[in-house]
Amino acid sequence: MMPRAELLRDVVADLRIAASFVTILPVASSKPAGDGAIARATWALPVAGLLVGLAGALVYKISIRFGLTPNLAALLALATTALITGALHEDGLADTADGLGGGRTRERKLEIMRDSRIGTYGVCALILSFGLRWGALATIADPLAVAFALCAAQTAARAGVPAFMSLVPPARPDGLSASAGAPPGGSIAIAFALGTLALALALGPAKALVGLILLSLAGLMLARLAIRQIGGQTGDVLGAFEQTGEILILLVAASFQMGR
Repeated sequence: MMPRAELLRDVVADLRIAASFVTILPVASSKPAGDGAIARATWALPVAGLLVGLAGALVYKISIRFGLTPNLAALLALATTALITGALHEDGLADTADGLGGGRTRERKLEIMRDSRIGTYGVCALILSFGLRWGALATIADPLAVAFALCAAQTAARAGVPAFMSLVPPARPDGLSASAGAPPGGSIAIAFALGTLALALALGPAKALVGLILLSLAGLMLARLAIRQIGGQTGDVLGAFEQTGEILILLVAASFQMGR
């Protein structure tokens, strides 16, 4: 059995690795990124997502306190989450939309996804992503409810990433996704449990169930599309998966809010 001190060091190292990939915060990892460390640390992605959600929620509350409307506060909250993550997932969404929508062959699609320039499909995807999330937060309006929704969305959207990485093979032998490797079963299970717990605590059992179903369906659809068009997943596809999850959870929270 692993000593408690060593276990704690491994947990802290995994949290640092996850935070370094999810955010631009200067979080140094005490654990080498090689030898499967990244894959093992994927269980901590939901925890890193929770920090992003809390930052967005804080900015939203402060904005409301200073008299801004929910529309403006929602924009500032989304800008905060994008700033903290370095717009990593938004970039992945745009590249995935450009690649899957623009190329005719597998090679051309992968080439487009590696191109730093953004195309029409990518612009449209970003407009839809920010627009839907902005509208959902503005609809929820109440600062406490927004905080719960943001934390649930940021956490749950990353909870399925380890499973997606494990079930969908890398589309190419190089790149971040391929070098990270397939997460072990324990990391997949912990991440899923953390995401489910966040949804249940923040949105309640009924909303959590709806969110889980939608996330699962979206993941299956994206996986099928990625395998058919480019032969698997890339880091950009993982970013698109995360963005889709955020959108769905916030829409679920907003729709139930309207139904009260």
